[in-house]
Amino acid sequence: MFYSLQKTAGLLLGLLLSTTVLASPVELNPAHPERYTVVRGDTLWDISERFLRDAWRWPDVWQANTQIENPHLIYPGDILVLSFVNGKPVIRVERRSSDLKLSPKVRAEPLDLAIPAIPIDAIAQFLTRPYVLEEGELDKAPYVVHFLDDHIIGGAGHQMYVRAITEPESWKYEVVRPGKPYKDPKTDEILGYEALFVGNADLQRTGDPAKLLLTKTEIETIIGDRLLPIIEDEPLTNFQPRSPEKLIEGQIISVLNGVSQIGQYNVVVLNRGSSDGLEPGHVLRVLQGGEEIRDIVHKRRGEKVKLPLEEAGVLMVFRTFDRVSFGLIMHATDALHVFDTVRTPGF
Repeated sequence: MFYSLQKTAGLLLGLLLSTTVLASPVELNPAHPERYTVVRGDTLWDISERFLRDAWRWPDVWQANTQIENPHLIYPGDILVLSFVNGKPVIRVERRSSDLKLSPKVRAEPLDLAIPAIPIDAIAQFLTRPYVLEEGELDKAPYVVHFLDDHIIGGAGHQMYVRAITEPESWKYEVVRPGKPYKDPKTDEILGYEALFVGNADLQRTGDPAKLLLTKTEIETIIGDRLLPIIEDEPLTNFQPRSPEKLIEGQIISVLNGVSQIGQYNVVVLNRGSSDGLEPGHVLRVLQGGEEIRDIVHKRRGEKVKLPLEEAGVLMVFRTFDRVSFGLIMHATDALHVFDTVRTPGF
């Protein structure tokens, strides 16, 4: 599994205990059930969409059952019940207390069985790799200068010389290659550069040149590819879905993994980042339309009319850089596209 049992617990606690700053009342899904039995493969977001119009507002309707030792973890077999308190929707969990009486040998089992908040597998590979580079960021990074055994290109199992790693920050490295620039579609300003992931390498000997072994490659390694040390930081997985507290508007500028039409669980790049106020967990609506048409009916034929933007999906930001960020499409009613607008809900 990508994350440990402790991470799973923190992920679910963060989602269920997070507060929502929206002033508007929670709206139910018109087709909501009165009861729902959790099954293996569910996520909290999926379940929330069954009950609520806006899935990230789950904490606003959650009601802890004091008879359950830890009500913030949900398991297959739990029954979620919708009721109303003072006219407001409330969801509580029904569980037989005997279901969680475990022997000491299997005490960790509930954490392992608890359903995740979002499909972490869909974003796992994007949580740790650099992916976005500032201009000139790689200029001083070590680079491949030669392959051993007269290889012209490198692959997994090949050794290579790299200039220069004399005082290593790590013994494990990622091989990257500068890719296309990320540009703001309205100003044409470069916001950063795509970092193409080439592979992983282990440092075998320091020096100038240093000697490394390629342990994994996704594309062929070539002379001039750069190396970045792998720092063993814990990736953020404890997301708290919520709306930004201010208006943030931007656009989808790219989609990762080479797909042309964007749908549920695709990862997209936005032209807004941490410097604009975006944080991991922020939820944005995806909007389409807004083009200008000519009114051929009005007496002033040809008068231009600007069409309104219509909601076509919802995404959650899961990783931010200074001027761009990555979002996971959580819901799409239509095929989404590069240059679609994203905006804070309620604005």
